[in-house]
Amino acid sequence: MKLTVLGPGCWGLTLAWLLNENFEEITVWGRESDIYEDLAVNKHCSKPLEVQLDKKVEITSDLKKAVNGADIILSVVATSGVRSVCEQLKLAGIRPEQPLVNASKGLELNTLMRMSEVIKDVLPEQKVVILSGPTLAKEVLMGKPTAASVACEDLETAEFVQRACNVPGRFRLYTNSDVIGVELGGSLKNVIAIASGFAHSMDLGDNCMGTLLTRGMAEIVRLSVKLGANPSTLYGLSGMGDLIATCSSPMSRNYTVGAMLGKGKKINDILNELGSVAEGVKTSKAVCDLAQKHGIEVPVSSAIYEAVYTDITPEQVLSKLMNRKLKKEESYD
Repeated sequence: MKLTVLGPGCWGLTLAWLLNENFEEITVWGRESDIYEDLAVNKHCSKPLEVQLDKKVEITSDLKKAVNGADIILSVVATSGVRSVCEQLKLAGIRPEQPLVNASKGLELNTLMRMSEVIKDVLPEQKVVILSGPTLAKEVLMGKPTAASVACEDLETAEFVQRACNVPGRFRLYTNSDVIGVELGGSLKNVIAIASGFAHSMDLGDNCMGTLLTRGMAEIVRLSVKLGANPSTLYGLSGMGDLIATCSSPMSRNYTVGAMLGKGKKINDILNELGSVAEGVKTSKAVCDLAQKHGIEVPVSSAIYEAVYTDITPEQVLSKLMNRKLKKEESYD
């Protein structure tokens, strides 16, 4: 079997490394500008994490060659680039029956579409699967175990990806038919992870962290259910599982962004220093736009949007959240 990974970023290379024994052929595709000599020649990456790929892995900028004969195509490009890559896939001759597994977590800013919607908008006949869960790349590379969901409206396709990409003892996969819930859980928690890093750097304490995760989860469920998700999905791997992992770990890029914001740093300086994508930054705007469109309150996400896009101070962000109008604790259902 052949696996093609689209996107030579940290998570894409980690997946190519993790799934090495599962596939006879592995091809990693990236734009010419993203393929550097050490990766092309030595199959090695040193930043932001060190990844050493097997010698059988092929690195290419030829998308047609990468897609040809692939049994599974893993898309691990930044959410802002998914539409463009799908347009290129159409020209490269991707076949509708080739499962396209999206592992990017976020929303398209101008349309507010989930990634599966973006893919279907460009490739309406494509089999689309969503891979999401508590998958911090550094821990995966250390061989530590985790689990994730593979979601598809067609259960047979989800089960095919599950069998092909499950790694015994290290990477356990569960199928799910709730594509909306799995996608939104993985996307919206990134904003709460920024809030978690923010609170940690301000030394607000464990009580605050418990409050933040609880109230953050409430707004994730509130908005996701309004958009068609099954509430039980949000308490699964791609929702609560991913939320706990990213909100408690400095390994999370979104957590790191929040920690820097909490110290008063500006977002442009933070992203330059980070040197990699933190999807929660753009997602904070998309979440607020979606919430406004549907009349849903998302106070934590709104506060993070302000922290990212305005000159509000960390102290003002905290004050706005703690001094909101008193209200009843609503049911999550």
